[in-house]
Amino acid sequence: MEEVLKVTESTPQPLLERQVRQRQPTVSILKSKLKKSVTCSVPRVRSTLTGFFPVVRWLPKYKLKEYVWGDVMSGVIVGIILVPQAIAYCLLAGVKPIYGLYTSFYANIIYFIMGTSRHVSVGIFSLMSLMVGQVVDREVFLAGFDLSDDLSASGSDGLNGSLGMNFTAAGQQSVELMGMQYGKECYAISIAAALTFLAGIYQVMMAVFQLGFVSVYLSAPMLDGFATGASFTILTVQAKYLLGLKIPRHQGYGTVVITWINIFTNIQNTNMCDLITSAICISVLVAGKEIQERYKDRLKIPLPTELIVVAGATLASHYGGLNSRYASSVSGHIPTGFIPPQVPRFSLMSRVALDAIPLAVISFAFTVSLSEMFAKKNGYTVRPNQEMLAIGFCNIIPSFFHCFTTSAALAKTMVKDSTGCQTQVSSLISALVVLLVLLFFAPFFHALQKCVLACIIIVSLRGALRKFRDIPAKWRASQSDAIVWLVAMSATALISVELGLLVGVVFSMFCIIFKTQNPKVSLLGRANDTDLYEDVEEYKNLMPPRQVQIFRFQAPLYYANKETFLKSLYKAVGVEPFLEMTKRRKAEKKAKEMSIQQAKADMGETNGEVVVGLVQRELDFHTIVLDCSAIPFIDSSGMATFKGLVKEYKEIGVSVLLASCNTSLIDTLQKGQFFGKNDEDMSGLLFHTVHTAVLHANSLSSAAESKSKDSVV
Repeated sequence: MEEVLKVTESTPQPLLERQVRQRQPTVSILKSKLKKSVTCSVPRVRSTLTGFFPVVRWLPKYKLKEYVWGDVMSGVIVGIILVPQAIAYCLLAGVKPIYGLYTSFYANIIYFIMGTSRHVSVGIFSLMSLMVGQVVDREVFLAGFDLSDDLSASGSDGLNGSLGMNFTAAGQQSVELMGMQYGKECYAISIAAALTFLAGIYQVMMAVFQLGFVSVYLSAPMLDGFATGASFTILTVQAKYLLGLKIPRHQGYGTVVITWINIFTNIQNTNMCDLITSAICISVLVAGKEIQERYKDRLKIPLPTELIVVAGATLASHYGGLNSRYASSVSGHIPTGFIPPQVPRFSLMSRVALDAIPLAVISFAFTVSLSEMFAKKNGYTVRPNQEMLAIGFCNIIPSFFHCFTTSAALAKTMVKDSTGCQTQVSSLISALVVLLVLLFFAPFFHALQKCVLACIIIVSLRGALRKFRDIPAKWRASQSDAIVWLVAMSATALISVELGLLVGVVFSMFCIIFKTQNPKVSLLGRANDTDLYEDVEEYKNLMPPRQVQIFRFQAPLYYANKETFLKSLYKAVGVEPFLEMTKRRKAEKKAKEMSIQQAKADMGETNGEVVVGLVQRELDFHTIVLDCSAIPFIDSSGMATFKGLVKEYKEIGVSVLLASCNTSLIDTLQKGQFFGKNDEDMSGLLFHTVHTAVLHANSLSSAAESKSKDSVV
């Protein structure tokens, strides 16, 4: 008895006392927040305005001599890159080139005023243009227009259509909207503007209601696969322009497959002029990109390859008469100046309300992730909520000026960062470059072939399409991430962009659920004479404690994996309580039968020792310690599982103890009265460390053995 007392006294439980937190009533919290939000003062108004317009904070502190050269240089270079891309991406968006220039101009100015990132370049993005174009083409088709018609047949008609006037060019249809006749081009940009307005409204609402957490469900592998699949779709959509084929964009699912079938079906109609031009332009663009990558350390500024190709191709097309002599499709008339603003058509918004949701989510996800990435790289911070507001207003305000959806673009942002950009003054410079084109140089792009624009788009996809080479490395690093990437990419490319995003999100979440349903479980052993316990299968020289099983479950315990938890535990310790009780009952029944038979043989004398010997079965352990250090939370089903374990194992003489529980887990167990009324059993069931639980189990076992010996004596 003295030895038992010594063991018990030498293993005290660590004295950790929880702090008592006095929580304020919910009503008082709401009242204080409401009072704070409606309180108006001059400092509060000033703080709100400067927070909403960050340019007011940093522009007065602008270091002219230190920053101006880098900002001007990067702004001019990005502007030079932006002009041909703005014209080219209109092919994806299904609208005239002038609207791409408008979009780039307004987006840069608004982000200059409202953005918190110093380096992000906001403007036309190929993925956004593709998603807008799919909606535009669908609605134009449903309105009865012929998708195979050339939008650029007439420049003056296109301008009048944008102004909402009657559109009566030969071979064109018109639809009536809000009492006005709309031509094909005007209807297309009306759809794009309505879609952009709704996407911006969604983004502002997400910022107001603090819904930025939605982006956490867009995992990096899923976004990467989604972008790669969309890039393959963009390549497919633009392939017809390389060959000069007049094929309308497919409406519905399976765009990639059906478009390639249509291309090979009409391959005999290839325009040789467009094909030769495409081959030359792609060769020049790829060569320029390769030179840029190989000698990027020596080249102080990026090579303006796109601008050189556009200028050379425009001159060749104009003086060679490629449109009139070889029927090569050209951009058409691009007017100078600005079209008067127009309120987005609310009657169209019900048709595109659902389409605007993925646009809003993808746009702000790319913008926030890029701004945070470059802020971390350059040693400053951004405000994600303000970034959401900024990109939202970069869509809302330009939608009144015939623009379509924008987002941060990685390629142009990297160019800004590498050319010495210091602040968003560079975006203002880029907007001025676009403004010069809008006011003076836009008509000179009249003869620019569409195949040249398609070449610019396709070559810009090199980085995304190169991701296919990274699949083996992704697989070696993480098989689940590689599978998510492949599923998102395949769904986006083979089904549709919108469904690809949905499939990618759902599948990546299912992968997480699958991991929690099939987590790693292990039995722990003790390292020499320390209080360290680890997985006996992962580490050498570990000794399991005598007659104590220590089980670790590395996942939250909730309704979806409680059965997995139980099966894993039963398999690990080798004893399932129900089966053990069944065996004992059968043994007891058999013992009674043998006792009766023996009693009859001995003339009514029974042998109790025979019964006891048959019923009792000695187990290899007397205690199970559940290491809860890897269980972040449990739900009601998990708590019921814990209660059932304690009860069932108690019936067969085995104790179940909990160790290393976090405070939230303890609170959940207390609320569910796992430790009894007023937590009366808490000290005997819960331990701060595994080692303390093991010592406690051994001390109880020793005390029980000593007590049984005393009773026998």
